[in-house]
Amino acid sequence: MTNTLARPPRTETSSMASVAPRPNRRRYSVAGIALQMPFWVFTAAIAIIFLYPLVWTAVSSVAPRAGTNQTEGWGLGNYTTLANYQDGIGQYILNSVFVSLLTVVLTLVISLLGGYAFARFEFRGKNALFLATIAILMVPYATLLIPLYVLLNMVGLSNSLVGVALVLTMFQLPFSTFMMRISFESIPRELDEAAMVDGCTSWGVLWRVLVPAVKPGLITVGLFAFLAAWNDFMAPLILINDSARMTLPLAISNLRGQVQGVVDYGATEAGVVVLALPCILLFLILQRHYVRGFMSGAFKG
Repeated sequence: MTNTLARPPRTETSSMASVAPRPNRRRYSVAGIALQMPFWVFTAAIAIIFLYPLVWTAVSSVAPRAGTNQTEGWGLGNYTTLANYQDGIGQYILNSVFVSLLTVVLTLVISLLGGYAFARFEFRGKNALFLATIAILMVPYATLLIPLYVLLNMVGLSNSLVGVALVLTMFQLPFSTFMMRISFESIPRELDEAAMVDGCTSWGVLWRVLVPAVKPGLITVGLFAFLAAWNDFMAPLILINDSARMTLPLAISNLRGQVQGVVDYGATEAGVVVLALPCILLFLILQRHYVRGFMSGAFKG
């Protein structure tokens, strides 16, 4: 009885199957590389197209060129010209930093509260108000600057960096509110209910539970607001009259034709490098959160 129930001996076929050779992984890896090669070539070409002007500008800013302060050998003569322009490059950088940071703070606070209200509360006219907010994006940017200049002059904020920051914040709010709304809507409402069961109020739910959860959306909104404020040229051009309060883009634009309308290409290229460097560094540092922020509401519903 014991012999009939015993496990049958291993056959030659089963032993051969157990030591069968693995499939040729090299063949599949080569095929995968061949399939991905067009994508790699395309993305590399796009990267070269976008990076070439910036690299060319950075190299030209230190290369010798006639008609600039760097005529012999490679050096920082153009950056010296930029640093000594009128009130100094440091003053213009501080002006841009102040405007950019104030724009970021105002945009984050207002869009956070607005997105939270649109995503979590029900009130009369909610959808109409949200559509009216988004409709601001359809209004051309330049057409509102003159009326806004008149309005700021009436309240005593003309020729003021605070006034420039308020204007830039207004133009950032529609997109920022939309981003924060979809960020909040991607979070399950069960988190709110669980926090309220534990004794949290609506403010407690927002600051203790939802704000950490929507951090990628906040970083995306803040990064967009900073880039828009740091690089904006039109609003300071219309709203700022004092040369000591110019932002960096406006100062670089004025530097181009400071001597009888002759363009100083070397100093201009140095200014472009200084203007672009903070944007590149911030984007590289925050790119992971930036992508997550855009994808936060992609699979909602």
